[in-house]
This record gives sequence, structure tokens and C-alpha cells, in this order.
Amino acid sequence: MRTSPNRLIGTIFGAVYLLIGLLGFAVTGGVAFFATEGGLLLGIFAVNPLHNVAHLLIGAALLIAGLASIPAAKTTNIVVGAAYLLLGVVGFFIAGTAANILALNTPDHFLHLASAIVLLGVGLAADKATAPSRSALA
Repeated sequence: MRTSPNRLIGTIFGAVYLLIGLLGFAVTGGVAFFATEGGLLLGIFAVNPLHNVAHLLIGAALLIAGLASIPAAKTTNIVVGAAYLLLGVVGFFIAGTAANILALNTPDHFLHLASAIVLLGVGLAADKATAPSRSALA
């Protein structure tokens, strides 16, 4: 795992997102599952129970893929990174509307964009397969 940036980042991000998902339930007591405004995790990030479940699922996917193999970690990092990029951008437009079923706020948008940059950056740039050289084929 130490030799693969994708496995390392996937495993770390997976564990962190699992922890965030679990901690989120401590601040969402009495908050509706699809509430457009939620409790504040760490006093800054808005979450509701659906948001917590999303963190648990994403964390589990990243952790499992990170522990499984380089191709699994790479693919999962790219897919989750792309989803977070989309969520980070769209989040700015849905905040304050009925479509905000994840109870997103501005700090969430920036955190999702930062996660997207790291996951996509590692997923797209690291652990590139090298093609065999012509001399190796001869």
C-alpha cells in the first residue's frame, strides 16, 4: 500500500469519511432525514442523516477499494472525485432551495471541492501503468 498513492489516499480518505459519517449522527438528533438545514459537524459543516449515510457509503467504498487493489483504488478515487467535483459545483446553486436534501452549506462546498481535487489528482496522475518497451518485447 505504501507504494501506491491511490491505495494510500483511498484508505485514508475512506477512514476519515467513515468517521465523519459516524460523528455526524451525534449532531443530527431531531433533524429530518432529508432536511435542507442540518446540525453543524465540528461547528462548521452542515449535515443531516442522509448526508451522514452518504459519508458512510463513500467512506466504505474508498476504504474497501484502497485495501483491495491499485486498479480498484484508482477507479474509486476517480469516480468519487468526479462526484465530489459535481457536488461541490452544484452545491453552490442548490443551497437555500428545496433541492438541498443533503443540507449543504458553503464550507461543505469547499470541502467537497478540495476532496475532489485530491481524489481526482491522485486517481488520474498516480499509479500509471507503463507500457513495455520495444526491447522488452523482442
